[in-house]
Amino acid sequence: MARTAKLNDRFDAEIERYLKDHWDQILDDLRTLVRIESVDGSPSASKGAPYGPGPREALDAIIEIADRMGFETHDLNGFIAYADWPGETETQLGIICHVDVVPAGPGWTFHPFELTEHEGYLVGRGVADDKGPLVICLHALKFWKDSGARFPYSIRFLFGADEEVGMHDVAYYRAHHPDPAFLFTPDAEFPVCYGEKGIYQATAKSKPVHTRAIESIEGGMTVNAVPGEAHASFLDTSRDDIVAKGRTAHASTPDLGVNAIGLLVGELLDKNLASDEERVFLEFARRLCGSTDGSAFGIACADDDFGALTICGGMIRYADGVFTQTIDIRYPTAISSQQITDALVSKLDPLGIELIVDNDKEPFLIDSNSPAVRALTDSYEHATECEAKPFTMGGGTYAREFERAASFGMEKTGIERPKWVGGMHAPNEAISIAEYKDAFRIYAYAIAKLMEADITA
Repeated sequence: MARTAKLNDRFDAEIERYLKDHWDQILDDLRTLVRIESVDGSPSASKGAPYGPGPREALDAIIEIADRMGFETHDLNGFIAYADWPGETETQLGIICHVDVVPAGPGWTFHPFELTEHEGYLVGRGVADDKGPLVICLHALKFWKDSGARFPYSIRFLFGADEEVGMHDVAYYRAHHPDPAFLFTPDAEFPVCYGEKGIYQATAKSKPVHTRAIESIEGGMTVNAVPGEAHASFLDTSRDDIVAKGRTAHASTPDLGVNAIGLLVGELLDKNLASDEERVFLEFARRLCGSTDGSAFGIACADDDFGALTICGGMIRYADGVFTQTIDIRYPTAISSQQITDALVSKLDPLGIELIVDNDKEPFLIDSNSPAVRALTDSYEHATECEAKPFTMGGGTYAREFERAASFGMEKTGIERPKWVGGMHAPNEAISIAEYKDAFRIYAYAIAKLMEADITA
C-alpha cells in the first residue's frame, strides 16, 4: 500500500469491515477495563503503584491489551505507560487517555463497574471518561497497523493513571521524555477543543466551632463535580438526619446540575438547625452553591475565547468541630488567579474562614488554524458529514499539560438522550453504541489525516 494512507471509499469500506469484525473484541476490552475500580488510592500507594491498587490494575490491563495487539509497550513505574508504533521518522504524534476514574458515587441504577448494554447505550463508570475513548482509539490505531500502513510519523499512545486527581502522571512522563510534536486526547467533546479555561481549586476551612448542634455533614465525592447528594446528622439524637438530593454535573458546567450541598445547608439555615457559630460557615456555603457565575464573590467575568467564569462547591465535610468546603473555579483570561484569591479572601477573612489554594492552572490555548487542528476538524467532517468548528471549554484535560495539544472527542454535544443517561462523572455514565462506532471512524480518519499534515507547524 501507499506510504501514507489516503482517505477514500476503499478505506471507508475497510474501516467498516474492521468495526464489524472486531466489535465483540472492542466490547470485551472495554468490559475488562470497566470492571476495574480504578479510583485514586494514593493513601495505599506502593512501589510500582503510586496511585494505589486500582489504577495499577487498570494499567496492567491496558498494557496487556496493547501487547496483544502487537504494540511495543513500556511501564514507567506505574506512573504512566505507553505503547509505540514506529514510523519512518522519529517525529512523534502522541495520543493520551487515562485509565483512572472518579468514584461511582450515589444514584446508579446499573452496576457502575460492570459494562451494561441498555437501550442502545453502553453503561458503566469510565465508558465516556476515559476508558471508552481509550479502547476505541487504540483499536483505531490497530486498524491502521493491521492494514500494513507505513506512516511518516511515529505514534506513541500514552496511558495515564492520575488524570482525575492531579495529572502527576504527565509531570512524571515529561520529566523523562520530550513532548510529541503534537498530541490529542480523546477526553472531551467533538469536534476539536483548542483551549481550556484556567482551573482554580481551593478549600475553605472554618475556625474551630465550640457551640455545636451538628454532629456531621458530608456532601459530594470529588472537587470537580456538582454533588448529587449531601446529608447531615445532629448531636440531638431525637432529630432525624437530613438527606438532600441534587443532580450531578461536571464542575466545568455547574449550571447543568443541582447542588445538593446548597439544598442541605439551605434547609439547615431556614429551619434554624445550626448554632450561631455554625451558621457563619453554612451561610458562606449557601452563597457558594447558590450561583455558578462567581457574582456572589465579585469575580464574574468573561472573554471572547472562553466565555464566562464558573464556580462550583464540590465537597463539604464537618468533623471535629471544623467545616471544610471545596471550591472549583474555571476561569477565562479576563481574570487572574491572584485576583480570584484576593476576592475570595476579602469575603472569607471577616468570617474567620481560611482559604487554602490547592491547585491552579492557567488558561490554555493553541492556534485553532494550525495544520494539526485542521486535520482533526477535517476528520470529524469526513466521518459525520457535518460542518465542524473548533471550540474552547471549561473542562481540564491532558492537552493543557503539553506544549502543543488538543482534546478531540469522543462525546457529541447537542444530542438528545434518555433522561436516565448520565454524562462524565455522573451516575449511569453512558455512551450510545452509535456514538461509540462513530468515534472509531473519526479516530481512524484522524490518524491518517494527521499523517498528511505538518504536525510540527
